[in-house]
Amino acid sequence: MPRWSLICGVDEAGRGPLAGPVYAAAVILNPRLRIDGVADSKTLAPAERERLALLIRERAHAWAVASATVEEIDRFNILRASLLAMSRAVQALKVVPALALIDGLHCPPLFCRSRAVVGGDAKIPAISAASILAKTERDAEMRRLNERYPGYGLDRHKGYPTAEHLEALQRLGACGIHRRSFAPVRDALAGLVPQGDLPWQDDVS
Repeated sequence: MPRWSLICGVDEAGRGPLAGPVYAAAVILNPRLRIDGVADSKTLAPAERERLALLIRERAHAWAVASATVEEIDRFNILRASLLAMSRAVQALKVVPALALIDGLHCPPLFCRSRAVVGGDAKIPAISAASILAKTERDAEMRRLNERYPGYGLDRHKGYPTAEHLEALQRLGACGIHRRSFAPVRDALAGLVPQGDLPWQDDVS
């Protein structure tokens, strides 16, 4: 593919949750290998997201997924951490894109030209594909983290502030992957402290 046609879509997943890292993906689609059904990940059923994620990895010209840690979220704020994850994803591509189209209002610092596109995950297939990869990778990580931090239901709500999650925060307190810069987590730390011999007791601070 000529370099001028190497346009990557970039999107993140996980800005709203109270726990876990924020993920981002960058995807350069191959125009010769069509992927039907690519859309904003939020509009897709989980099984369809997983199916499309496999096709994107197989057929895209290039793709990469990266993340920013909970510690970086708390240190820099969630917007800056999201942009950091996006920058890492673009840098991890096996080819240098000519242009990066970023979902949202802000562009991360990149070594290529970039443009922010509001609602890009619903308009631009490459951004839609990036949203699918970021979402499926983050969901898989939250399922893994649920094994380390049981009791919060991370495999179900993926760290989002559902009623189940907020109740678990009040009952168990915060664990090592909760974002302490988010108000519900601060409230839990100021209130109920975990009791008993919990496996993540030393992570609470």
